[in-house]
Amino acid sequence: MTNLMENTIDTKELNLTKKDFESDQMVKWCPGCGDYGILRSLENVFPLLGIPKEDFVVVSGIGCSSRFPYYMNTYGIHGIHGRAAALATGIKLTNPKLSVWMISGDGDSMAIGGNHFIHIARRNPDINYLMFNNKIYGLTKGQFSPTTPFGSKTKTSPQGTYEIPFNPGELVIGSQGKFFARVPDTNLKLMSKIFKEAAEFKGTSIVEILANCIIFQNKIHSMITGKETKEEYQLVLEHGEPMLFGKDLQKGLILEGTQLKVVELGKNGVTIDKILVHDSGTHDPGIHMMLASMAPPEFPSAIGVIRAVKSETFDDNVWASIEYEKDNTSITNVDELLNSGNTWEID
Repeated sequence: MTNLMENTIDTKELNLTKKDFESDQMVKWCPGCGDYGILRSLENVFPLLGIPKEDFVVVSGIGCSSRFPYYMNTYGIHGIHGRAAALATGIKLTNPKLSVWMISGDGDSMAIGGNHFIHIARRNPDINYLMFNNKIYGLTKGQFSPTTPFGSKTKTSPQGTYEIPFNPGELVIGSQGKFFARVPDTNLKLMSKIFKEAAEFKGTSIVEILANCIIFQNKIHSMITGKETKEEYQLVLEHGEPMLFGKDLQKGLILEGTQLKVVELGKNGVTIDKILVHDSGTHDPGIHMMLASMAPPEFPSAIGVIRAVKSETFDDNVWASIEYEKDNTSITNVDELLNSGNTWEID
């Protein structure tokens, strides 16, 4: 196996701008939808990556988020429900130099696409996976999804949901995923930063975007994104920095036994050196899993890159296997292949 940690995507100095990636199609989301901000962030990031415009591919499944290929002026495929991961993997395997971006929602990813979701995380092809989590089926008008909070009243659960929801981060890390980040759709600056980090990561980079569906699940993330509460309920992670949050960064996380605990600096002998320091690159998934699982009101929500672990990629290993066979086989054409090994004749 060769060059397993090196990026196969060519980058160079280019004079691309946001306008180069703006589509001429009318953007048809509801006024106030969080998807507008995500679209703008991606349009801002693509010119910064040093990748030729013709080397971008945007792939989607089905859902409000999956209109993205029409709204980005790049190559794109609008696939079928839950199957975008298979399309994206095939594209990357066929042409490793392409920058492949997969767009999906919580239903598309974790209901009909659930099996593809865990296996793309496990296989680790070099793909950027943006998952819009508004915790509802918006396109089909308000049915509960695999991430809808337990007890929520929706079009298909008038007495409240009776299913325990998935946590996307837990699924990614539990499936041996190597990159997981989370960002609210209200913080475009941080979103752009995370998209760029995802693009520069070699492997499957899965970004959960806390998206707001203004029609069917309005303010579902309000405790995390609200002006009055976000400082208390967002822990913005930076690799190598202490895990601090709160209005004056006076709160932090420590490990007590095997559990995370919220503490306050200056109380009960807590000093800055006792606060956990974020290590996104450690192979041990323990702390990463605990960070992904945190939720208000007991804990803040972990925002930023939670996990970014260097590892071999699926596409590199497939191509290394192909090159090995090409270098070591004596078979030069299909006819020789069909007549090799155990063969027999029928009279």
